[in-house]
Parts: sequence; structure tokens; C-alpha cells
Amino acid sequence: MPQESTVMDWDKLRIFHAVADAGSLTHAGDVLHLSQSAVSRQIRALEDSLATTLFHRHARGLILTEQGELLFEATSSMVRKLDTTAARIRDSEENVFGELKVTTTTGFGTLWLVPRLAKLYERYPDLKIDLMLEERVLDLPMREADVAIRMKEPNQQDLIRRRLLNIRMRLYATREYLAKAGVPQTMEDLVPHRLICQNPQTPQVSSGAVLSQMLLGLNMTSTLMVNNYFGVLQGVLNHVGIGVLPDYLTPDFPNLVRVLPAIESGEVPVFLAFPEELRTSRRVTAFRDFVLEEIQAIRKQQSEEEAAHPSDK
Repeated sequence: MPQESTVMDWDKLRIFHAVADAGSLTHAGDVLHLSQSAVSRQIRALEDSLATTLFHRHARGLILTEQGELLFEATSSMVRKLDTTAARIRDSEENVFGELKVTTTTGFGTLWLVPRLAKLYERYPDLKIDLMLEERVLDLPMREADVAIRMKEPNQQDLIRRRLLNIRMRLYATREYLAKAGVPQTMEDLVPHRLICQNPQTPQVSSGAVLSQMLLGLNMTSTLMVNNYFGVLQGVLNHVGIGVLPDYLTPDFPNLVRVLPAIESGEVPVFLAFPEELRTSRRVTAFRDFVLEEIQAIRKQQSEEEAAHPSDK
């Protein structure tokens, strides 16, 4: 004979969660605006429906049983999801708040995005951003993140995507380093210099790996390999050598001097993507619009610099 399924009452689960969180029937009753006896009756009814004991009762309060801990873990997850959903429902153009989970690469996140976030927080001070920096592509439809900025077009279904810009990996050094070590004029001139780059086997955009592999094939006298572009940049800024870096850095680091302008990687498209279901989210819209504004500012600055120094192109 099939076992009868148990349908748990939402109201009883809400009361259980409050009791487990407070560790006391009295304190939970105060939070819920219910009498202690009413709270106690609901807990007893829930235990009866589940045919188990959820609390060990002691003079100093209540302690969850093993079964109670399992249920509390489930109700805690429900409460978090309900809070997130409520925040999304309340979102409006004038009042953007709540948590936004953003993922991007370590390099783009540390070198470009994080330094600009102060402007976003000034505009939306109640926004809570959970920034996940990693090369692994998180699953947006499964809500591992709300928004992604990636160095290739996402291939997952049910995503809204927008190309932000195209970048290239190029060679850069500081004026101080070049004044001391000399300015290379040809590929062969690179050999006595120190190359700073990512190991081609390190997870990164394929164009950057191809360029690094080509340069390492020159058998340069000395190398420094770092597993992200933040480390490469620190080496270049501290005059360690000539580094392979993305060109989006130049507006923020004017001390970078391009070396051998004819040497660069293929174009790398940068995409912003988010699930279709978040199309109306004010948090997502606010973040997307902010990033697009900052990208436009970069393009304008680069155009002005190219117009002022046409020989550097």
C-alpha cells in the first residue's frame, strides 16, 4: 500500500522557523505576535504531521533534533529565496536595492570593474553586489549568478546578451623600464628583455594564450609568468619587464607605454549576459546601464587620445 504523502502547511513552517531561529517559544511568539500556547500548538501539529520530534525541550530553551536541523536548513533556504524574491518585486527605477550576483574574469573584475564600483554605489547606495571573479563560466540559467561579463559570447540558452566592446592583448612597459633597458624596435630586440605574461596553459582567452606562446617561442632571456592579468600588471608597473596586457587598461594606467605596436592578439569580444527571466529586474538594468556608460566613456577617451596622437596608432 503506497505511503500517504505529507503536505506541510506554510504557516506551520513559518512558525517552526521562527522558533528554531529564536530557540524559544516565547521569543518566537513575540516576533510572530502570537501567544506561547498558540505557537506550541502549531509546533505539535507539525511534529504530528511529520511523525517525528523536531525539538529537544529543556528548561533553558529548545534544541533542534537531527530531523529538526534538516527542516531548519530547508526553511532557511526558503526564507532566503523569499527575501530575494520580495526585494526583486519591490525593485523600482527610483529605488534599486537588494543583492546582485555578478561574475567575470579575475583580470577584468580586479582591473576594470572593481575600481569603478564606487560610482555605482553612489547612485544606488542600497545595492549589495556579490562579485565572483573566476575563469570558470558560471551557469546563469541555473542562477549561479545574475549577470556575467565574459570574454566570449555565452552559448547557454535563454540568455539576453550584449556585446560591450572588443579588446586585444598587447605589449606594454613603463617609461622607466624602457629608459633603462632600451626600446625594442623589432621582434628580435625583445630577446634580451624580460617577458611578463600568463602561462599559455593557464585558463585565459585563447587570443592571449596564442600571443604569449608566440613570444615565449623567441626564447627571451628572462620571463615572469603569473596566472592572472592583475599580477602581470603589477610586474609591469614595477618595471620588472614587458608585459602582455589587455588594451582596456590604458585609460586607467597612463604610465603604460605600448611596445612594438604591430604586435597584438586577435580581437576578443566582451559580452554582458543575464537570464531572460531577469529582463525586468531593476538591479540588473541598473548594473547593465552603468557598465555601458563606463564603456562609452572609455571609447570616447581612446578616440580623443588617438586624434591627439595619430602617430601612436
